[in-house]
Amino acid sequence: MPWLLKSEPDVFSYEDLVRVGREGWNGVRNYQARNFLREMREGDLCLFYHSGAQPTGVAGVARVVREAYPDDLQFDPASEYFDPSSTPENPRWSMVDVAPVLALPAVLTLQTLRTLPEWQDSPLTRRGNRLSVFPVTPEQFGAALRAAGVEDDGLV
Repeated sequence: MPWLLKSEPDVFSYEDLVRVGREGWNGVRNYQARNFLREMREGDLCLFYHSGAQPTGVAGVARVVREAYPDDLQFDPASEYFDPSSTPENPRWSMVDVAPVLALPAVLTLQTLRTLPEWQDSPLTRRGNRLSVFPVTPEQFGAALRAAGVEDDGLV
């Protein structure tokens, strides 16, 4: 199943993912988004979306390389994501590891995604969506790649 992962590029961008090669997708503190992380499987593809940027949009494609495990930040008192009610025996928050697959030639903007019929009923294109992780359909994934000028053969 394909996914969409949002990150603010000034915090962690697709270029940062390319530079480090693999990264834990941690710091998610929404129960629905956490549950989506727990549904991800190794090999699943993700649209890497730059939020809070100009322009906002899909910057690249990543792949899940490690399935959900306890988010390390929940146990770190120095972290803004520390959760004192979470314990190693009963962790509340999860993370996955992702690796870069493909940088898009240019950011595929939210404005462009809104014009694609496949994206008309997406949480991303609806007003008020704040989830940082959610599933996308294979049709949405393919339409996004085609709109970005990328062949999706072999990816989906």
